Amino acid sequence: MTRSWIGIDLGGTKTHIGIAPLDDGGHAPLSLTAERVVPTPRAGGAALCEVIGATIDELMRQTQTDRLIGIGIGGAGVPQADGGFTAAPNLGDTAFDFGSALSSRFEAPVEIDNDANVAALGELVALGDEQASFGYVAVGTGIGMGLILEGRLIRGASLAAGEIGYIPVGADPLDAANHRRGALEEAVAGDVLAARDPGASTVREVFERAAAGVPEAREALDAQARWVAYALATVIAVVDPGAFVLGGGIGSREELRAPIQHWLERLGHPDVPVRISTLGSAGAVLGAIELARRSPSVSMPTGAHQ
Repeated sequence: MTRSWIGIDLGGTKTHIGIAPLDDGGHAPLSLTAERVVPTPRAGGAALCEVIGATIDELMRQTQTDRLIGIGIGGAGVPQADGGFTAAPNLGDTAFDFGSALSSRFEAPVEIDNDANVAALGELVALGDEQASFGYVAVGTGIGMGLILEGRLIRGASLAAGEIGYIPVGADPLDAANHRRGALEEAVAGDVLAARDPGASTVREVFERAAAGVPEAREALDAQARWVAYALATVIAVVDPGAFVLGGGIGSREELRAPIQHWLERLGHPDVPVRISTLGSAGAVLGAIELARRSPSVSMPTGAHQ
């Protein structure tokens, strides 16, 4: 019998789903045996759950998996006990109970958490340092952070720790229009970066034009880096994580990392390193598997241990 884990990175524009087999010790793997990236239905809810279910079916067939041990989901929002998300402006109908629906369909326990949180768990496993402290910052459609302090994922009183998009800088924090996705996110979201360069229509074009030396594009990236650095400096002042790891479609670009480090030094933090995740787009998926592995609801097969 082939038994496997499923990890799901639920993003605003695409959903990344991966499968990995159980190893002899029951540990979370550092690689996936198969994966798929599918568009995230704008409606979210039941439509999204059906897309996820069909993709999991396909991955199970491809890997000849007979049974799922657990399913982990990282979503761009604040997880709720009912299996949905709040503060998730990029995910459509997130009040839907993803946890119960998928658990019933696949007869496996489901754990959900914020996508940056699960990506941070993936980084923690990759580091192999049980006492590591760092902030994992995802910059893409929006911005979020997973915070690891002395090897522990910090979730906060209402499970909303790390929602740095709501730091009151970047846009008017008193304007109710900026409360939906947060004042900082209004300054660093992917669509805002694209709009900052008048000669570009997409984020990809901004990076391409910047690489070609176009001043407007270079200025757009520098402004993006400056606002992200402001957020990191705020985090340093409050929790002192000691280091940051960048991920996401925008955050994983070296062209952004270097100016973020520059601005962080300008803000008085020259000794706080900023690096790009080595796990790439698989980080959140691997972290979601680790989330599932840590679940008290998971019943480990004989011979494996947590």
